Amino acid sequence: MSECTVVGLKEQLENGEIHLVDVREQVEFAGGRVSGASLLPLGELEERHQELDHSKPIYVMCRTGRRSSEAQAKLKAMGFTNVINVVGGIEAWKKEDLPLERDEHAPWSIERQVRFMAGLLVFTGVVLSLLVHPWFIALAGFVGFGLAFTAVIDWCGMGLLIAKMPWNKRLA
Repeated sequence: MSECTVVGLKEQLENGEIHLVDVREQVEFAGGRVSGASLLPLGELEERHQELDHSKPIYVMCRTGRRSSEAQAKLKAMGFTNVINVVGGIEAWKKEDLPLERDEHAPWSIERQVRFMAGLLVFTGVVLSLLVHPWFIALAGFVGFGLAFTAVIDWCGMGLLIAKMPWNKRLA
């Protein structure tokens, strides 16, 4: 499979006709993206792949390179021949201190929203256990266990739920 670094992507953007596709979710894209990138979330690739131009090289990127690697494989399976995965994604782009576009009123990242909600729930559980009934400490314990468990299985239901909230839907 073809790959390039973010520095290589920057050169390609400056020198030629390519199609840069960001396969992250809307809230991630709104929070920071490479200029000229088009949003096509990984989950929508099968139904929207006809929007891509077969004649141009297609560079796919995400936050770290995992989802873009999946997108590359899916696009190749759909008959696209010139698909390049951007290794390291937006995180590598940031490390190189390259410029990002950002929506003026972009919501917090999903990770930040999850940390906020988890912290608020723990705080609420502790306060309620002190002021109302000691059993409310179970709320704090449940959230703590949930955070540890989701780290082990690398899946976050709270993050998926928060991503569906209205404030995380990008306005056109």
